[in-house]
Amino acid sequence: MEPLRHIAGVACPIALANVDTDQILPARFLQRPRSEGHGPVLFHDMRFDAAGKPRPEFPLNRPAWTGARILVARRNFGAGSSRESAVYALVDYGVRCVIAPSFGDIFAANAVNNGLLPARVSEAAAEELIAALEHGAEEVAIDLEAQSIRTGNHVVAFEIDPVWRMKLLNGWNDLDLTLSYSRDIAAFVAADARLRPWAPPPPDLPSR
Repeated sequence: MEPLRHIAGVACPIALANVDTDQILPARFLQRPRSEGHGPVLFHDMRFDAAGKPRPEFPLNRPAWTGARILVARRNFGAGSSRESAVYALVDYGVRCVIAPSFGDIFAANAVNNGLLPARVSEAAAEELIAALEHGAEEVAIDLEAQSIRTGNHVVAFEIDPVWRMKLLNGWNDLDLTLSYSRDIAAFVAADARLRPWAPPPPDLPSR
């Protein structure tokens, strides 16, 4: 993954609570190959009608917010099933950050593992951002190092798990995170070998 430190761009309000992963990516698209991209089916049944025509009232279909890199939602975004494809849909569309008061736990972990920032703010701050966007503000700037969100002259702090923050800042997946402790792991193995020389199997132990 690419390191993520700053995000700036169009932000779109999704002024709903409890947006679940089936709304983000309906179940019938779970078999869609990743090579085809999941962006076109993001929020499919909310963005399009039964005939496949864009619903003009859905925020991402409005000209000012089309192609948004940042979403601002209400509480419990990403609730429901653990499907990682919901995150693929957001990332493939171009979204790099979702701002909300709370997230589904598995959704948030999947987001970080795919380079998507789940920025947690207070409910009051989320409402302020949604109102600002609905009244003409379009661009938002996010600083992950400072954990701040700026729109115009208004600055809001956000929270994120420290380990997730470190992974995003460095562009690490779980394996990269483990490898960052390689010296500590090697030191432990060496110390343990001295304390318990009998514990490791002999090097010439025949394999079965």
